[in-house]
Amino acid sequence: MDKLKQRLKTCRQALDTLDEALQIPFSIIVRDGTIQRFEYSFESVWKLLKLYLAEYEGIICNSPKRCFREALNAGHLSAKEVGTCLAMTDDRNLTSHTYIEAVAETIYKKLPRYAGLMRKLLDQIELQLEPEQPNQASD
Repeated sequence: MDKLKQRLKTCRQALDTLDEALQIPFSIIVRDGTIQRFEYSFESVWKLLKLYLAEYEGIICNSPKRCFREALNAGHLSAKEVGTCLAMTDDRNLTSHTYIEAVAETIYKKLPRYAGLMRKLLDQIELQLEPEQPNQASD
């Protein structure tokens, strides 16, 4: 559980840096730096999901796409969200080609949507980890 909480903290920090970069006015340097922040945020999120699925759902998955599909099966993502996650995985795999302007521009334009979905998944996992609050009897 401690490992999961640490990964959750690391993931939140990574996404915070991505959100920060997305607020900076566009320039090629900002675009490229934001894509790099997307890369490590993506890695952090899918590895958080992998760990969460293993510890809480008993599901072993060793690739991002498999983890996103398993999150659908476990009810943590919708089919539409999984489709976006699969596209996000493909885009993450293309980010090493940011020297190709068209690739970099296309991926950069998708980053706000990707960041929002990663944040939603992170928040959902965090909610699952919160201890249940006892019902308070009203007088």
